[in-house]
Order: sequence, then structure tokens, then C-alpha cells
Amino acid sequence: MKKQITILGSTGSIGTQTLQVIQNEPENFEVFALSAWRNLELLKEQIINFKPKYAVVRDDKIAKELINRLNNKISCHILYGEYGLTKISTLPDVDLIVVAITGMAALKPTIEAINAKKQICLANKEIIVSAGEIIMKKAKENNIKIIPIDSEHSAIFQCIMPDFYENIEKVIITASGGPFYHLKESALENISIEEALNHPNWQMGKKVSIDSATLMNKGLEVIEAYWLFNVPLNKIEVLIHPQSYIHSLVQYDDGSMIAQLSNHDMRIPIHFALHYPVRIKNTLPRINLAKIGQLTFKKLDSKRFPSIELCYEAIRQGGTLPVVLNAANEVAVNAFLNQGLRFKDIVKVVSMVMKNHQNQSNPNIHDIIYQDRETRKLTEKICKENIN
Repeated sequence: MKKQITILGSTGSIGTQTLQVIQNEPENFEVFALSAWRNLELLKEQIINFKPKYAVVRDDKIAKELINRLNNKISCHILYGEYGLTKISTLPDVDLIVVAITGMAALKPTIEAINAKKQICLANKEIIVSAGEIIMKKAKENNIKIIPIDSEHSAIFQCIMPDFYENIEKVIITASGGPFYHLKESALENISIEEALNHPNWQMGKKVSIDSATLMNKGLEVIEAYWLFNVPLNKIEVLIHPQSYIHSLVQYDDGSMIAQLSNHDMRIPIHFALHYPVRIKNTLPRINLAKIGQLTFKKLDSKRFPSIELCYEAIRQGGTLPVVLNAANEVAVNAFLNQGLRFKDIVKVVSMVMKNHQNQSNPNIHDIIYQDRETRKLTEKICKENIN
């Protein structure tokens, strides 16, 4: 029987690659609903190609424009806003939700989907970083597994052996180091947007590419691993692996180390997540170790890239500090991409905002949403001061 799939964020990098996987296996999957905020032309093409029953856009104005563009060529209910996202995430016919929206817009529909006992394939970092405790508690209450799509967490998920969970000695998240790890600190003064977006191994969206360049991405992944796998923070490490073929490793207390390797192709963890709990053969490119020749590793230099330590500190203190970290980073990255903030000031701004924050313990969803909004306002102000 085909799995009925809703994709939140179908026009982004993960969303489009998920549709590629689905298109190659029409006997296994059927698209039930899609959502996109701005890219109407691509969403229109996706609706025509995959014939979902529902599609969701940002607001009523865009919804009307989409309806006009479709011109009654296909039967698809067009919804908009938070209501629309929640509806397509909770309808009875839906089996699986792919959460590929970036940012906090994914928080409420994900929680509602969990409450509706939908399987979640998660590609959104921000909501786990900001509300990981709440999300994982909801998942446990509803007996729902959250299957990570992010390559590093998919790797950890595959390497952790439930029968030996208590024997985990260390979880190692690998990092390519991004485009600047080999540079001296002085060379980071005048980094251009084009240079920062030029990741050596992966083709990703702009936000994730910049996070990879600052290594903030790896710090956020540490927080994700902490919540997704319930592993103590002192057992989670980051290791530089420039080739990016080993996506993560799990070391056990008997000296054994289990690693997951694959090509730089997000369709591999997407395929695994969509088919879980079974493995199904596919035709995606295989890794060729003989051709690669060697795999190398380096210790993380956290002094040159302090973003990772900021993330460790955020989870140590807990409360609303991880929300602040995430929101401040999003605004600072946007300021670098669009407003002239210098690359080296991204992490500096995040650190300043975190230091100014009065932490709140045990936040609920409303506290998290409020703090996210207020942090964005403060960070925008600080960014303008640094730009001017």
C-alpha cells in the first residue's frame, strides 16, 4: 500500500530532492499535500506533476494567485498560512510528514502532526534546537519516532544499536570544516557572500551553507543530537573530516566504533527516512572507497570557530537560551546575505545577543515563540549597529 506523504517546504532543497525520490518510486509513495511560501512557479509545476489533494502557501493573496495560475487545470485544494500547514499535517489520510521548512514556522504544524500520531521525517534544525525537549516529550507520549533526514543525524540513527544504548561511549558528528577551515584567522576579515556559499562538498540552501562556513551548523547539530538521541552532552563530539563521506560515528565502551558512510547525496538519507523501518534497494550512486583512496580527520579548533562552543553553552544552560541562539543566528546570517554584515561578525553578534539574554527556565511553546520574536528584533538592531 502506498504511503501518503505531506511535504512541508516542497520547493526547497530537501523538498525537491524528496520529490525526486518519490517520483522514482510511484509504486511506494503518493504525494498527498505540498507547501511552499514564495516559489509559486515551482509549486505550480509540482502540483501539475504530482497531483496532490492539497497545497499550502503563505497568505490569501498568494493563494489566489496560485489558483489563477493553475486555471482549473487540476483539482487541488489551495490553503494558506498556519491553519493550512496544520491541516495538511493532521488529515487522517496522511501517513508521513516530511518537515523541510526552515525556521520556526515548522514548530506548530510539527507538534500538531505528532499529536495526530503521524510519522515525522525531520529536516528542520531550528525547531529541535529551540523546542527539542517539548517535541521529544510529545513524540514519546504519542509513541512516534522522529526520523532525521539531516545526513549526520540519519547516520547516528542508523549506527545506534538499541540493545546497546547504555554502552554508548561517544557520539561523533563529522564536519567538513566548510570552505574556510584551512584559512588563517586574518583571512576571514573580508569574506564575500559567494565565497561563503561555496561549500566544498555539498549543494545546500543559502542559510545552511553560511552556517557550514561559520561551523554554526555543527553546533546546532550537537544540540539536535542531544535531544533526538537522549545522549549526554559530554558524550557528543565534533570531528573534522574534510571528505564528508563518513557522516557520523558511534563509539561503544568495548572499543568498537560504528560509522555510516555514503556519497554526498541527500537523497540517500531521504530514501532511508521515507522507507523506515525497512531498507529498500535504490539506484542512487554508490560510494567507491578505492577511488577515494583515503579518509582524513582533524581535531576541531574551537578557538578559531567559536560558534560550536556557543551551542554547547546554550544547551548547558538550557531554558530559552537555545531559542535565542537560533533566532540570533538566523537574523545575523540574513544580515550577512542581504544587508552588509561582515562574515566574521555573524558569530560575534550571536554571542552578544546571548550575553544580553535573561534566561527563562522550563519554557512552554508560547514562551519559545515569544522569545524567538523578541530576539529577532534585538538582533536586527545589533546587526544594524555593526553594519553602520
